Amino acid sequence: MATITTSESAKAEGVKPRSFRLPPSLISYLQAAPLTLILGSFLAVPILMIGIVSFWDYDFAQMYPDFVTFNYAETLGSWVTWKTYLNTLKFAFLVWVITLFIGFWVAYFLAFHIRTTAMQMVLFLVCTVPFLTSNIIRMISWIPVLGRNGLVNSTLISADIVSEPVEWLLYSDFAVVLAMVHLYTLFMVTPIFNTLMRIDKSLVEAARDAGASSWQTLTNVILPLAKPGMAIGTIFVVTLVMADFSTVQVMSGGQSASVALMMKNQMSLLQYPAAAANAVVLLVIVLLMVATILRIVDIRKEL
Repeated sequence: MATITTSESAKAEGVKPRSFRLPPSLISYLQAAPLTLILGSFLAVPILMIGIVSFWDYDFAQMYPDFVTFNYAETLGSWVTWKTYLNTLKFAFLVWVITLFIGFWVAYFLAFHIRTTAMQMVLFLVCTVPFLTSNIIRMISWIPVLGRNGLVNSTLISADIVSEPVEWLLYSDFAVVLAMVHLYTLFMVTPIFNTLMRIDKSLVEAARDAGASSWQTLTNVILPLAKPGMAIGTIFVVTLVMADFSTVQVMSGGQSASVALMMKNQMSLLQYPAAAANAVVLLVIVLLMVATILRIVDIRKEL
């Protein structure tokens, strides 16, 4: 006598067999698990370790697991450290202003004055060509241009504009800001260009039909709609400048300082807990700046 399985008997009775399904909440957790694992391993755990090491003790030879607060006391209680932080914020502000100005007008030209999409892409790729080389090479390339016997000074002297080389062109704060603007302008151009390309051109045409001038159209239509891209570019540029130490070290000739350079010097002297304390303070400052930007401008539509 043939045996009848449960599924066959269910089919014979017209009842659909019950399939096994995971709960929706569990499916969501499983989908988020890979990203959570990656972010936890490469972001949360390193930041946690830096925070822990910032409370350790140390000497000239090694670190000692402990819970001491003098690393933060030295960081927050020293005028030299505060001056270094202010100098870093000064670099971030100057580079942000210049890159925002250059980046917006470059993106505006590509988005509204170049008619064909193919030509827009070609010109945008032309803008990215210098960034295919190393940051160090692009930074050092300014030295023969700005040096005492460099191209700029030679031109000024030959044109009888100056009688002797201009000293502040190289190994100064001017050189640091110039090199950073060269390095990070593309990080401002890209998000602004992406935002401007999403603007409905009929809005611009409607403003012109209503009698708005080019300046009124720019200030009342384009700039408000470009704020998310400008905010994303600001976050990129500010965080990159705050973490840059090589540009400050090379272009200032050791005459200027930044927080990242100070941490690099501390690590070279095996003062890892002190460097970790500075890293935590710098991270808090950057997060506060980013949080302020996100409260002013809503960038969720761009993400």
